[in-house]
Amino acid sequence: MLADANLYINGVVRPASNGKTYDNINPWTAGVIGQAADATPDDVNEAIAAARRAFDDTDWSRNRELRYSLVSKFVELLVANRAKLVEIARLEAGSAIGAAARAQVDGALNGGKDLLECYKQIEWEQDRGVKAEMGSESKRTVFLEPLGVIGAITPWNVPLYVNVGKVVAALLAGCTVVLKPAPDTPMMGSIMGELAVEAGLPAGVFNVITSGEPAMAGEMLSADPRVDVISFTGSTGVGKRIMEASSATLKRVFLELGGKSATIVLDDAPNFAMAVMTTMVVFHAGQGCAYPTRLLVPKSRYDEAIQALQMSYGGFAEKWGDFEDPTCIMGPVISKRQHDRVMSYIELGEKEGARLIAGGKSRPDKGTGFFIEPTCFADVTNDMRIAQEEIFGPVLVVIPFEDDEDAIRIANDSIYGLGGSVQGSEERAMNIAKRIRTGTVSINGGMSITGDLPFGGFKGSGMGREWGVEGIEEFLDTKAVAIKIG
Repeated sequence: MLADANLYINGVVRPASNGKTYDNINPWTAGVIGQAADATPDDVNEAIAAARRAFDDTDWSRNRELRYSLVSKFVELLVANRAKLVEIARLEAGSAIGAAARAQVDGALNGGKDLLECYKQIEWEQDRGVKAEMGSESKRTVFLEPLGVIGAITPWNVPLYVNVGKVVAALLAGCTVVLKPAPDTPMMGSIMGELAVEAGLPAGVFNVITSGEPAMAGEMLSADPRVDVISFTGSTGVGKRIMEASSATLKRVFLELGGKSATIVLDDAPNFAMAVMTTMVVFHAGQGCAYPTRLLVPKSRYDEAIQALQMSYGGFAEKWGDFEDPTCIMGPVISKRQHDRVMSYIELGEKEGARLIAGGKSRPDKGTGFFIEPTCFADVTNDMRIAQEEIFGPVLVVIPFEDDEDAIRIANDSIYGLGGSVQGSEERAMNIAKRIRTGTVSINGGMSITGDLPFGGFKGSGMGREWGVEGIEEFLDTKAVAIKIG
């Protein structure tokens, strides 16, 4: 069991104003593991008001030394509570231990430390020199200033990672924040409120709203003129609705949305078979927006690639779904709703004529939770829905290509553009990477997603960047000041 997830508003950890809660569900068992405060509209309004006051009426936005010190303490406390965060990720997000020790928790903690270092690189004031204009001279300076109140709306797949990426960057920039975690993962937001108290963050600077109603709090944040920025990670469909709701107040909107990323394995990839085998979609049951779920292989080595995949999936067949195994990296999907959605795509793939070479079944024998076998489709064409739509489950599709130009065409033939990878000789792979319209590309296993690098997408995968110096600068605005000197 987990502790109850409470709200954190204006420096106080508390229940919802009407005392209502909702069930926090364990994806491994489908059982209840705790209760979460079910915020009311009045609670959301209070959180927004608190963040507005903290930005307008305190020196948080101006006192860079104070906020760096306090945010550093906040990150230190997150690191110190790693064991508790891993437990939450396992029980609430359905993370296997091996996944929790990587992107789920350690990636978030390392990313928080990276943001503290990136903060030191921000140029808050830039001397733009003296210029004569309209008969007089002016000394010019450009300043960076925080944008204001941030509404941070985060998903359930890697909740701590996304929470940290938004909250720590925004606080370092001098903004104040209202965090709205996904209904499925309330505790990973709530614990950040508890640690904010321990870190001594001033009242109102950071607030957390949990709600079992998926849209209410997000809609309020998007429409409220007191909120200056919405930073959202989630589906492209919801991102469009948030942008529309935010347009009336002309607030800034940063969106990190869906993906259908491609891995291109070239015919000259070192150890071609191993390169293909490593593309299995199994980590955290494929629930990652930048996860490459389309595998593009040369027609000249297509049969070899399929044989390699059959071997790798066969060898992995029972090495997943074990709650206690520290090497396990794949557990259940998050919910019954997600389970049914993924299974509907597997059925669709078979109807579309793709060939199922691994998996494809629900696995109730693994437990009472939401388990789906690692699944792979061969003989896929890029116009199939399973190749175009984000499934967000353990499903890989394999598509043959003729040559490098054809591989680039297929990779770019998508409404998305978030991640991707290329395996092959370095110069050739780099030439391809430069032409793939995505925000990140890994070459031969390079880590293109880390806390000190910008992350975000092209096209339907969103706008704006998180992490790195660029992720902090997203929460800053630019002001030019000129002093007449002659």
